Amino acid sequence: MATKTVRTLLFSPKSFSSSSSNSPSSTLRYGFSPSRPSFHESVMERTLDMAEPFIMKWNTETPIVSGNVTSLFHGNRREARDFLKCVNNLHREMQFLNIENSSSERLTRAQNLMQTAMKRLQKEFYQILSTNRASLDPESVSARSSSSSSIASSLSDFEDSYSDDEIRAAEFSEVEDVAGLAMEDLRLIAECMISSGYVRECLKIYIIIRQSVVDEGIYRLGVEKFTPSQIHKMDREGLDMRINNWLNALKVSVKTLFNGERILCDHVFAISDSIRESCFAEIAKGGAMILFEFPENIAKKSKRSPEQIFRPLEMYAAISDHWAEIDSIFSSNPTASIKSQAMTSLIHLAEFVRSSFDDFESAISKDSSKPPISCAGIHSLTTQVLNHLSLLSDYSNVLADIFADSAKSSLPGFQVGFPNESPAVSQRVARLILALLCKLDAKAKQRKSANLANLFLAKNLQYVVEKVRSSNLKYLLGEEWLIKHDSMVKQFLPK
Repeated sequence: MATKTVRTLLFSPKSFSSSSSNSPSSTLRYGFSPSRPSFHESVMERTLDMAEPFIMKWNTETPIVSGNVTSLFHGNRREARDFLKCVNNLHREMQFLNIENSSSERLTRAQNLMQTAMKRLQKEFYQILSTNRASLDPESVSARSSSSSSIASSLSDFEDSYSDDEIRAAEFSEVEDVAGLAMEDLRLIAECMISSGYVRECLKIYIIIRQSVVDEGIYRLGVEKFTPSQIHKMDREGLDMRINNWLNALKVSVKTLFNGERILCDHVFAISDSIRESCFAEIAKGGAMILFEFPENIAKKSKRSPEQIFRPLEMYAAISDHWAEIDSIFSSNPTASIKSQAMTSLIHLAEFVRSSFDDFESAISKDSSKPPISCAGIHSLTTQVLNHLSLLSDYSNVLADIFADSAKSSLPGFQVGFPNESPAVSQRVARLILALLCKLDAKAKQRKSANLANLFLAKNLQYVVEKVRSSNLKYLLGEEWLIKHDSMVKQFLPK
C-alpha cells in the first residue's frame, strides 16, 4: 500500500504540484514527471493542433466540401502559401523531436500528418504540370525566362503583405503571365517536398511529364532514331528529306526545346544544384541522344561521292554554329554524355569530309574519259572539277575548321602565299586543281600535234583561271596564284 501511495503522489498532476511547492527536494530527486511533456513535445503539440485541421481539410482521400475548388493552388493563393508554411513548420518540429525522442506518439502523429500533406502536394504538383502544359511549353518558357524570376519574386513579396483581394488583383492586372505563376508554384512545392525528404516522389512526377514534352517535341520536329544500316539503305531523296528535318530540328532544339527545359528545371529545382542537374539529364537524354547520334550515323554509312559531301558539311556547320549553346545547356556531369555525342558526330563528319576530298582527288587521277574532238573544247572533267570546287569554296569557314590540323601537302607546284587564315584549305584546293592539270596534261598528249595539245591546255587552263576569279575560290587561292596561272595560259598559246 505504501508503494501505491508513492506512485499516486508521483504521477498525479495535482499531487505533484503540491509536493513540488512544499518539497523542492522531490523535484530534484525524481526529475520531471513522465506525464509532463518536454519543451519540444509541447511545441509539437501546439504545431499539430494548428496544422492538423488545415492539412486534413486538403486530404486527398476525402472530398473537398468547400465549394467546387479541388486544387489548393488554383483557389486561394494565400491559403496555398499558408499550407506550405504549415508543412515546413511541422517538418522543422519533427526534426527537433526526433532527436530528443524518436518514439514519441506525437512524432508518429506528425509523420502521418506529413504523409497526408505530401500526398496533397504531389497531386498539386502533378495538376500544375499537366494543366499548364501548353503555357509551360519550352518555347514559352524560353521567351519568358528574362522576366519569370522578377515576376515570381515580386508576387511572393506581394503575397506576404497584402490581402487576398489585392493579391488576386495583382495576379490579373500586374502579373498576367500564367507560366510565371505556374513556375513559381512548382518551385515552392518542390522546395517543400525536397526539404521534407520527398525528393523521389517529386522528381518522379516531374520527369515523367517533362520527358514526354521533350520526346514529343523531337518527334514533331521529324527526328527519328535510325540504325546505320537503315541509313545506308536510304535513297538520296529520302536521306535529303531527313537531313533537312534534322537541320531544322537542331536549331529549334538548341534554341527552344532543350533551352526551355533547362530554364524550367533550373527554376523549379533551384534549391539544389545536384537535383536539378540530374533531373534535367534524365529528361533530355533520350531525345538529345537521338538528335546527336543521327549525324554520326550519316557520316558512318552514307555513300561517299563528290556531290554527297555537302550535306555532311551543312550538318557539321550546324553543330559548330550552335556549339556555344550546346556547351552551355549540357555543361554538367550528368549531361556530359550528350555533349560527348555531339562532339563525336562532329569528329565523324569531319572525317567524312576529309575522306571525300581524298576520294575526289583519286577520281580525278583515275579519270579515263577522252578529250573533246575539237581542240578548243573544254574537257568535261575540267568543268566538273571547277564547278565542284566553286561550290565547296562557299563552305570555306567550315573547311578551315575541318582541315585546321592537316599537314602541308607534299605535292609540288603550289608553294605560294595563300591569303586566307587557313592555308590548309587553300592547299587542299590547290592540290585538287594541280591533280586536274596533271590529268589534262596527260590527255593533251593524245592530240595529234604539239600545237593542238598546247591549245587544248591553254583553253582548259584559261577556264580554270576564269572560274577561280569569278567565285569564292579567289579568296582561297589569292592573287598570286591567279597571276602565276595566267602566265601559264600565255605560255601555251601559239606564238
